[in-house]
Amino acid sequence: MASLNTSSFLSSSKRVVPVNASINVPKFPEIPFSSSSKLPSRMLFEELNGFSHSILPSQNTNLTVSQSHDDLIRSELYVILEAVADRVEMHHNIGEQRDNWNTLLLNSINMITLAASTMAGVAGVAASNGAALLAFKLSSGLLFSAATGMLVIMNKLQPSQLAEEQRNATRLFRQLQNEIETKLAIGKVNEKDVKAAMAKVLALDKAYPLPLLGAMIEKFPNKFEHATWWPSSSPKGTTFQSKEAKNGWNEGLEMELKEVMEVVKKKDIEDYERLGNLVLKVNKSLAIAGPLLTGVAAVGSMFISPESSWSAIVPAVAGALSTAINGFEHGGQVGMVAEMYRNCAGFFEMLEDSVQEAIEEDVERRENGELFEMKLALKLGRSLSQLRDLAKKSAYSRVEGADVDEFASKLF
Repeated sequence: MASLNTSSFLSSSKRVVPVNASINVPKFPEIPFSSSSKLPSRMLFEELNGFSHSILPSQNTNLTVSQSHDDLIRSELYVILEAVADRVEMHHNIGEQRDNWNTLLLNSINMITLAASTMAGVAGVAASNGAALLAFKLSSGLLFSAATGMLVIMNKLQPSQLAEEQRNATRLFRQLQNEIETKLAIGKVNEKDVKAAMAKVLALDKAYPLPLLGAMIEKFPNKFEHATWWPSSSPKGTTFQSKEAKNGWNEGLEMELKEVMEVVKKKDIEDYERLGNLVLKVNKSLAIAGPLLTGVAAVGSMFISPESSWSAIVPAVAGALSTAINGFEHGGQVGMVAEMYRNCAGFFEMLEDSVQEAIEEDVERRENGELFEMKLALKLGRSLSQLRDLAKKSAYSRVEGADVDEFASKLF
């Protein structure tokens, strides 16, 4: 401690008294500085001032590359999404156009046919007047010929079936659009999702073509065929071997799905194939009968004469029958019904393929089993308990040698 002594003398009238005052100054601890100590580095200074990151340059580069790759995948999905949205609009507009074709052509052909039949009947009454007879004969013959040509084209194209094709395409493209939007919203996308979406778009384009010439679906095939709008795949894997649940799958769930698909194959698909073949045969018969009757009426109208009353009756009656047949075929939209059955049979075949693909896929790569079961139940219009009851009925009926008394689908 350092002391400072100060002596002061106070003088008084009698004597001088000495006063001592002291100030204590504390000692501060010494800070050791060695020659090896360094000033803060530039890196520490930049970190404290926000100029650097704690990530090493190599890690930062890898993260940037990964983010760029993910952004590229999302961009590709967005490109596919835009194309799908455009196809939805195109198929919707073309479907409305072809539905208008069906209405306008049907009304026009029926009006032409009825007018020609009326003229043929009037020609039989006016047979005594040669000029009037010739005018009515030529008019009815030309109108019947025009109706025959228009009917041949209309029955070949089947506008009601074309409109139903575009409605189905619109629905399926919207379904794909919602699926892509859901994946983008979840945020977990990869190259497999991009390839799957692209394959689905191309499969739909092939199943429901827009042009009529060269790419139109055959309206009168020799055998009823299912609609196929999903990409074919060849998974490589084995069925579930362990009895323990893994990724929501177990041996019991696989057996349940197989039993349900047996019911789908034996009941739903066979029923729609039977109905589809029946409607296809009816549509073929009607498509042939309509132009045939108008053709007969066109030829018969040329032979109307005063000597025979049947010469006017034949074209008039043939024209009336043709109008009735055309009204039933195109007004009742038999072609649309045939396409509806074709699409329904294809829907059940798609379910069968999706279940088979899921079972043959490696367990780790499959969709979660419980989620897959729920999706299947919703597509069939059933609850989970109803789906499991259906599988039990199928297993019992096969053991007893009987058939299941209900269809797998409760929607259609």
